[in-house]
Amino acid sequence: MFNGEIVKVVIDLPLNEVEKRVKIELALSLYKKGILSFEQARKLAELSKWEFIELLEKEGIKIVYDEEEFENDLKVIKEEFGIG
Repeated sequence: MFNGEIVKVVIDLPLNEVEKRVKIELALSLYKKGILSFEQARKLAELSKWEFIELLEKEGIKIVYDEEEFENDLKVIKEEFGIG
């Protein structure tokens, strides 16, 4: 395709934001493909649960809430409120 040519890509972001943006884009892509769960993708993107939800909505990516996510949320609620 490139016949051994060197391809240079210029990213119009401050250097300190490139790593963060790459992590976010990777997290979105892997979540959309079903490779990462919501929680795994959120952690990779280094965003809060609500920030990640807002980002998914902004990007038009369907939020998948499966049994694993439910169990994780239920565990957190039980721990937070000292239930069962």
